[in-house]
Amino acid sequence: MPEIARRPALPAPGEPFPGVAVTLAPLPAAARFVLRGDLAAVAAAGNAFGVALPSRINTASTLGARSALMLGPDEWLLVADDTSAPDATWALVRALESALGTVPHSLVDVSHRQTAIRVEGHEAALTLNAAVPLDLCEEAFPVGMATRTICEKAEIVLWRTGPRAFRVEVWRSFAPYVMDLLSAVSQENVPD
Repeated sequence: MPEIARRPALPAPGEPFPGVAVTLAPLPAAARFVLRGDLAAVAAAGNAFGVALPSRINTASTLGARSALMLGPDEWLLVADDTSAPDATWALVRALESALGTVPHSLVDVSHRQTAIRVEGHEAALTLNAAVPLDLCEEAFPVGMATRTICEKAEIVLWRTGPRAFRVEVWRSFAPYVMDLLSAVSQENVPD
């Protein structure tokens, strides 16, 4: 039986997907971890990860290519965009495990479960609002806000990274669906 090669969920990172009102682009692979724990775990993980973990739900902290998103009372999504080499991911895993040591916590590597899409442009919020049931105006959903929500039928983590830019974290199996949906919507949002 021939070996089946794994195909990427989306086009190559950085290649824009066709859209009129916005730019949709798959982001490069990243290391991702879901951390659950108390204040001691948060402090230890933040030191090892290199980013102070936020203390307010639905906010993000970023330093360089690393970000921490607080999604619940004791839940953070840690994203390291600087771990393209396999050794870099393992070094990060070892650093987190060593720092957390005997502190009660849960740390799960979800790097291969998720992928990310950049949604950017003048109509980014409007495009997302066709499928996301949140008020995405900048006053209601400011830069730095991140939350778990839905995009039509897919669960996503939505993070506003700039006034006209969002990062959509989505499970790999739903990524083509979300990308196609947002691409179709962006084609409809052509300014008159």
